[in-house]
Amino acid sequence: MNEMTFEMEEHSSGLGKVEISPEVIEVIAGIAASDVEGVASMRGNFASGVVEKLGRKSHGKGVKVELTEEGISIDVYVLMKYGISIPDVAQNIQDSIRQALLNMTALEASDINVFVVGVQFENKEKQPEIPYAE
Repeated sequence: MNEMTFEMEEHSSGLGKVEISPEVIEVIAGIAASDVEGVASMRGNFASGVVEKLGRKSHGKGVKVELTEEGISIDVYVLMKYGISIPDVAQNIQDSIRQALLNMTALEASDINVFVVGVQFENKEKQPEIPYAE
């Protein structure tokens, strides 16, 4: 099985090479995106939903990483909180992912695409109805 990995720039330590799996980049991007104020949750698929129900958190949920000729392309699928500025939060997501990826792996992403797939409204507790007394 030929697994795709990203090679980091070689430094003069001479100890060997470091390769980073796309799943690692998905996790880094997922955590960075979900920490941005205004993001309600990340969109996952059926498999990640089942995994979370079994008690295991899927940090790469809602993130897709591709290696293109131009570099690393990251797609992020998020649900936003109602009442926030979507363009501002999307820009903050891109900045957060770019900075986290650079700090943790020394890799630059060529594209960070944010897809807003929904808006989550605030859940207000429903007040119990009081019967009308005559």
